[in-house]
Amino acid sequence: MIKLVGILIVAVGFALRFNTLIVVVTAGIVTGLVSGIPFNKVMAEFGSSFIENRYISLPIILTLPVVGIMERYGLKESAEMLINKAKNATAGKVMIIYLFIRETTSALGLDIGGHAQVVRPLIAPMATGAAKAKYGEIPKKLEDDIKAYAAVSENVGRFFGQDLFIATAGILLMKGFFDSIGMDVGVWEMVLWGIPMAVAAFLLSWLYMYRLDKRIHKEMSHQNQYRDGSNQSWIS
Repeated sequence: MIKLVGILIVAVGFALRFNTLIVVVTAGIVTGLVSGIPFNKVMAEFGSSFIENRYISLPIILTLPVVGIMERYGLKESAEMLINKAKNATAGKVMIIYLFIRETTSALGLDIGGHAQVVRPLIAPMATGAAKAKYGEIPKKLEDDIKAYAAVSENVGRFFGQDLFIATAGILLMKGFFDSIGMDVGVWEMVLWGIPMAVAAFLLSWLYMYRLDKRIHKEMSHQNQYRDGSNQSWIS
């Protein structure tokens, strides 16, 4: 039972908002030690796993410098200016369109998104820009909420979309698990059952984005009405 202490470390570390990498590495080391594995062998396993799967890190390593340079030269500002020209654009519409694109491309095995690569420099600024274009300056908390919803659109789109692609890591992991316990479950069966979940996730997300737009409209209308009323009282 003590071998499961790694799960507790991860849960506590995430709850206290410690550095994710430090929490996960610490959990792995502690789990190995309490299982009787020598420290040197635990670290050797970390090194071997990194070398064998180093290609997974390449997209992040290669794209982050490019995104950083683009942000330095006004990528976020350009995204806001672009969305300001779009009529009838709202924060919710921007994010639900991105979620649809993210889920569809993930289902096709294409990884075109990511928090650092797309959400932070493009989707979040476009969503907040849409709200500002319609209502003017918005409160900091409301802006932070829009950014959080932008992150949600990335997570939902990728998580449920990738399960519709037979060669994704999640599908292969489940296939390996079922094979190990003697259950004959095909990858196409898992993909088939993943379709209703992906559709449901999209519809629920659309509802959340719709409610977010309603909330923004209500809060900003109340705030602008209060501001106008205060100005009229001051003028009179």
